[in-house]
Amino acid sequence: MSIKIDYKANPFCLDDEAIKWVEDTFASMTEDEKCGQVFCPMGFSNDDNVLQGIVEGAAVGGMMYRSGPAKELRATHRKIQDMARIPLLIAANTEAGGDGLSFEGTSFGKPMAVAATNDPENGYRMGYVACKEGAALGLNWSFAPIVDINREFHNPITNVRTFGDDPKKIEAFASRYMDGADECGVAVSIKHFPGDGIDERDQHIVTSVNSLGVREWDESFGYIYGSLIGKGAKTVMVGHIAQPAYVKEINKDATKEEMLRPASLSKELLQGLLRGKLGFNGLIITDATPMVGFTSAMPRSRAIPTAIMSGCDMILFNKDLSEDIGFLKDGLKSGLLTNERLDEAVLRILATKASLGLHVKQREGRLVPPEDAIDIVGCSEHRAFAKEVADKAITLVRDEKALLPVNPGKYKRIYLNVIDKEMDPCSDFALMWKEKLEKEGFEVTVRDRRTRITPMDFMDVENLPDKKKALLNEMYRSVSEMKKDYDLYIYVCNMENASNNTTLRLNWNVLFGLGDDAPWHAKEIPMIMVSTAYPYHLFDAPMIGTYINAYSGNEDFCNAVIEKLMGRSKFEGVSPIDPFCGKDYI
Repeated sequence: MSIKIDYKANPFCLDDEAIKWVEDTFASMTEDEKCGQVFCPMGFSNDDNVLQGIVEGAAVGGMMYRSGPAKELRATHRKIQDMARIPLLIAANTEAGGDGLSFEGTSFGKPMAVAATNDPENGYRMGYVACKEGAALGLNWSFAPIVDINREFHNPITNVRTFGDDPKKIEAFASRYMDGADECGVAVSIKHFPGDGIDERDQHIVTSVNSLGVREWDESFGYIYGSLIGKGAKTVMVGHIAQPAYVKEINKDATKEEMLRPASLSKELLQGLLRGKLGFNGLIITDATPMVGFTSAMPRSRAIPTAIMSGCDMILFNKDLSEDIGFLKDGLKSGLLTNERLDEAVLRILATKASLGLHVKQREGRLVPPEDAIDIVGCSEHRAFAKEVADKAITLVRDEKALLPVNPGKYKRIYLNVIDKEMDPCSDFALMWKEKLEKEGFEVTVRDRRTRITPMDFMDVENLPDKKKALLNEMYRSVSEMKKDYDLYIYVCNMENASNNTTLRLNWNVLFGLGDDAPWHAKEIPMIMVSTAYPYHLFDAPMIGTYINAYSGNEDFCNAVIEKLMGRSKFEGVSPIDPFCGKDYI
């Protein structure tokens, strides 16, 4: 295999001086440096000795830090760039704003909220805000935009992280995100190839499957990736997701094992589809390799060199960095990985860095901006953009009995049930909603979901401790008592998606409808459900006639919901997905 990289073509577009830097730098590298360059470990420390071991010792090509204090992260980025002989790619999950890198960054809104505004210009603002704030801290690589298609509503990891289920809308918003990132000098990484959101499982804990046929894939994910690659996306993040139809299309003799191999280890999907059919010339990085979707596919000693040999250029995260580098070197010795393929990966990494001008910035001492650049992080202009998105995103899915708008004259006494993982009526989120409603003049009682009611409690009520007996009396009311005590029941569901969380479903904290948690009283008392995260709760609560999707639980979105509940602001959001989950009976 001869190395064929067109440095002057999309997405590198290098001039002769930049090409010379790539070639000269490559020629100066030892084998150890080449092996280190293909790794992008997670940053977990700012200790000089630790960082020297990673940056100078292992000679990694990039690093990624999770969100932290802005000043601390900027200082760490400065430190590691000063240590590095070859400038580093500094990455972050800036999927939904500057808060993807720093605590103080602007929380712009989840991608689905941005899509619900129905205005791709907000996609541009999202990319600009996220990358402008990140770049102020030294970021040059955004692991965004997410271009997955949320067609399987049971999928626990995609939903509000996506721009929805319409490929054309996804492409439009992702394209404008790219424009914002480009303006800030930050490379994007479109993800997660070959496409998440089709399987109901999570690649963090299993190799999930994109089960679309070839034609269906071409018309959906193929359309999105083809368009964004043509536009100049510099990098693609490959998921631990199988795509059996395309493996078979490219390799008629593919075995079942090969068809169900994650894309991060699939030569057919990486070289045949992504490099070949889609013509991608840029850098390919794996998704995080400690994920079970990767680690369970084959022994790690084989998987690390196989990922590079199959077509990936960089490895994201490690079980153990020194061990993984050892696995890569062993692969070179055994022939599992060729020197030619390793060289190609390193050259694409260097070309990506040159395309961002990192070699020039290193020479001029500009890899990390001066300290006063941090002032842009969370600035008032960016927060104003975020508030506008919140106002335009909130979606009224249905209001069957015309309950809205509400006011204390109609519904003075509100029973508020906040459903989240904390189950704490005194959590900051629950108290925020209580205080906002009370400020409007309502009397608000918050349901304590920490208390579980069972039939045994009723059978043995005389022997219950006084505290439990009091709680039982408070939470178990007859129909007439509930109607007498409350005028309006509001559910606020803040069930956020997260990795390693296999389901996002409503689970009532009662048995057989006992108590006041489950909506047994939907036909007895006016009832509203507001979802601040997961947009598909109607699947579990079809009896609730007034349902609102807010897509985000940050305060800007909660404020916008209150404004709309009170009738001071119109609902403008257009749902980017089918909130009825394809069920015409909901």
